[in-house]
Amino acid sequence: MRTTFDQLLEAGCHFGHLKRKWNPAMAPYIYMERNGIHIIDLNKTAVKIDEAAEALKAIAKSGRKILFVSTKKQGQEVVAQKAQEIAMPYITERWAGGMLTNFPTIRKAVKKMGTIDKMMADGTFDNISKREKLQITRQREKLEKNLGSISDLTRLPSAVFVVDVMKEHIAVAEANRLGIPVFGIVDTNSNPNNIDFVIPANDDATKSIEVILTAVCEAIKEGLEERKVEKADEEAAAAQAAGEAPAPKERRQRVRKAAPKAEAEKVAEAAAE
Repeated sequence: MRTTFDQLLEAGCHFGHLKRKWNPAMAPYIYMERNGIHIIDLNKTAVKIDEAAEALKAIAKSGRKILFVSTKKQGQEVVAQKAQEIAMPYITERWAGGMLTNFPTIRKAVKKMGTIDKMMADGTFDNISKREKLQITRQREKLEKNLGSISDLTRLPSAVFVVDVMKEHIAVAEANRLGIPVFGIVDTNSNPNNIDFVIPANDDATKSIEVILTAVCEAIKEGLEERKVEKADEEAAAAQAAGEAPAPKERRQRVRKAAPKAEAEKVAEAAAE
């Protein structure tokens, strides 16, 4: 689903920041200035959304994970909703330093949640004091709030999608350091140089964030569907090949069974003569 110019215009994607707050590196994406505010060129935004969508679709089709990041209020709800729809990990509460560069430690914290859940399930939780129960419950709630949305992320993501690259500069820096491609909604006050796939747009309006996320998530959904179809076709082809060509052991057994029968037919033919 291609995002049209009118959709972007209606969502307010063209509104940049005040001229005095701009980043000169964003000059190629600025159409004009009006009343001291920079206006983003939506034709370029539409092209960049399509480029990002195609790349994200390919990543999803290969079975790899994309981490969505937006800790700013305007993007928290929409990012959580869209990421859940396509079963991708996301961060909307707080970016813990080292979430990518110190990933094994983050995985330990996630596993701790599993350990607490196991304690609650097997009855161990009932045998501890009230004070310890309270401490463990609070710890579990804190872990769930900050890391619950990435509990299924067992390895480093293959891409990071960031809503505000200026606010999430730590996430961008960690991804850059590890060579993980960064997709980002970049406003006129931000630096696009560290972003692999720049989507020039207003990153302060919920509608603007939503229209862009809808487009890229639809592409990811298509990639996941194509992966399912390809997998099903491969399994069907493998099953068909296995049915048409018997295993060597089965073939030998069939030959042995056929041999006595052939001998008996020869003897019968000789007797008839």
